[in-house]
Amino acid sequence: MAAGETQLYAKVSNKLKGRSTPLLLEPLLAMGFPVHTALKALAATGRKTAEEALVWLHDHGNDPSLDDPIPQEYALFLCPTGPLLEKLQEFWRESKRQCAKNRAHEVFPHVTLCDFFTCEDQRVECLYEALKRAGDRLLGSFPTAVPLALHSSISYLGFFVNGSPADIIREFAMTFATEASLLAGTSSSHFWIFSQVPGHGLNLRLNNTSASFVSHYILQKYCSVKPCTKQLHLTLAHKFYPHHQRTLEQLARAIPLGHSCQWTAALYSRDMRFVHYQTLRALFQYKPQNVDELTLSPGDYIFVDPTQQDEASEGWVIGISQRTGCRGFLPENYTDRASESDTWVKHRMYTFSLATDLNSRKDSEASSRCSGEFLPQTARSLSSLQALQATVARKSVLVVRHGERVDQIFGKSWLQQCSTPDGKYYRPDLNFPCSLPRRSHGIKDFENDPPLSSCGIFQSRIAGDALLDSGIRISSVFASPALRCVQTAKLILEELKLEKKIKIRVEPGIFEWTKWEAGKTTPTLMSLEELKEANFNIDTDYRPAFPLSALMPAESYQEYVDRCTASVVQIVNTCPQDTGVILIVSHGSALDSCTRPLLGLPPRECGDFAQLVRKIPSLGMCFCEENKEEGKWELVNPPVKTLTHGANAAFNWRNWMSGN
Repeated sequence: MAAGETQLYAKVSNKLKGRSTPLLLEPLLAMGFPVHTALKALAATGRKTAEEALVWLHDHGNDPSLDDPIPQEYALFLCPTGPLLEKLQEFWRESKRQCAKNRAHEVFPHVTLCDFFTCEDQRVECLYEALKRAGDRLLGSFPTAVPLALHSSISYLGFFVNGSPADIIREFAMTFATEASLLAGTSSSHFWIFSQVPGHGLNLRLNNTSASFVSHYILQKYCSVKPCTKQLHLTLAHKFYPHHQRTLEQLARAIPLGHSCQWTAALYSRDMRFVHYQTLRALFQYKPQNVDELTLSPGDYIFVDPTQQDEASEGWVIGISQRTGCRGFLPENYTDRASESDTWVKHRMYTFSLATDLNSRKDSEASSRCSGEFLPQTARSLSSLQALQATVARKSVLVVRHGERVDQIFGKSWLQQCSTPDGKYYRPDLNFPCSLPRRSHGIKDFENDPPLSSCGIFQSRIAGDALLDSGIRISSVFASPALRCVQTAKLILEELKLEKKIKIRVEPGIFEWTKWEAGKTTPTLMSLEELKEANFNIDTDYRPAFPLSALMPAESYQEYVDRCTASVVQIVNTCPQDTGVILIVSHGSALDSCTRPLLGLPPRECGDFAQLVRKIPSLGMCFCEENKEEGKWELVNPPVKTLTHGANAAFNWRNWMSGN
């Protein structure tokens, strides 16, 4: 260790004598890491273990901002736990499903006690001591129950905390702020820890991302913590569409407030450089093809500045990896939007109503990173979620286009490509399905009733898995008699774990516009008996609105629209008692023809209709909800995101042989 660093370490050790920081620093310094980077790693990982800090240091070996003197920002929140948190989590999930994402979904349920403030890396331990002192001082008077009063406005919905409990909570916040400012406050040596390390002064090697923050940090000569003095509140929804206010209020009133709740004061930190950035989460692994690209691992978080994307090509973004600190290009379709608080780090908690010393608590939550779920997945209560959904008793209809069909990729001659001279099926390409179901007239009947491709099967399973994660409750399933639609319905049900509980009701009335079908006759479709023999769970007792024999070839646009209208009306009326979601799996055209009748809209002009349908991708979705209060249906955000992917051309290895 360099002489300057040894002297510095001695000064830091004396200042923090009796605390745990030197114990965590020692193994890192023994490995040769500079003091300031070791402290930075400890602060960035919540000062839990030296092992976690070591992993952070290795990951950030090429981080250009590693030596920049930019501290973390810290905030103190009062967070509910137990049954109340479960109910709030259900509200978060259900409000997002019914009314789309709003600002409240960016952060976990909380009451802000002290908004974000900066603190030097070597003084963070002082914040822990301040939290303990404030908690111990107010533990005896902290309210056994925190009353929550619902407040609603045009763009805000939340619980207000009033009366004497609010006064005590404010006193706790004030006590923490005072103690933190005193303990973590600075002297004239505030920046000494950076300037005394040889080669690591304040003026050296500041990258573009960090440089703008240095002047602000230098002016802040002490750790200034400001407690919340305004109305204490727990936000449920913020900056939402005005027409969603009534639905959100109904969901909020369904939250039972009689449950006992243990409240915890939790100290979190975040990287102050990326406060106004978007946060992406990597879904797949990506290995860079060029030196200016980022390595991605599933679960990585990427900070993206929307105002600095001029250099990025279409489908790519420029971002900074939270895990490595490196900047580079990455494919946007390998990621999904994450919540703001997903990258925050939880440092310490003080749990009220438990007379236990903070330093002796081994609560596993104290060492976990904050996630959008706020609780482990095992805490998900299906019965309570269903009870919340049933509170706002309404019908919903989810219309889904089928997955990729095999002739969509291999053209009209697809059947000739996969048939032997004696009429047997074989698989000439991996995107052909592994096998075909048996049909009474042989393989030729598939020509105008094609199956899903292998990619179409994969697409359908992805969509079903996403629907499962969304918490949506499917109550009944209707499918067009086209094989590709019945297959898609079956695969979605399998991913929802409902393939044995819900039977597929085949409804010919939602079949494709027959004018678009090849030939002068309607295509030969599989019978219910053939579908059952092929292991499809078909409801043979269902009486369709439009029998298969009534389908006419080359029907007019008006005949098609009337057929779909009659069918969707019967479908909705078939499930009068169900408050779950009615799933309709049909063709791209059904996303328009099966939703406009519910919305009370007239049919589109035929030309506009044709143009619209061409743009609907595989597994495209439209979601309609019944608004009983206003006596109408509304089009809302689907419960899952769209599925986007690129093309993959055929490849012939012979073209690469030498001499060709």
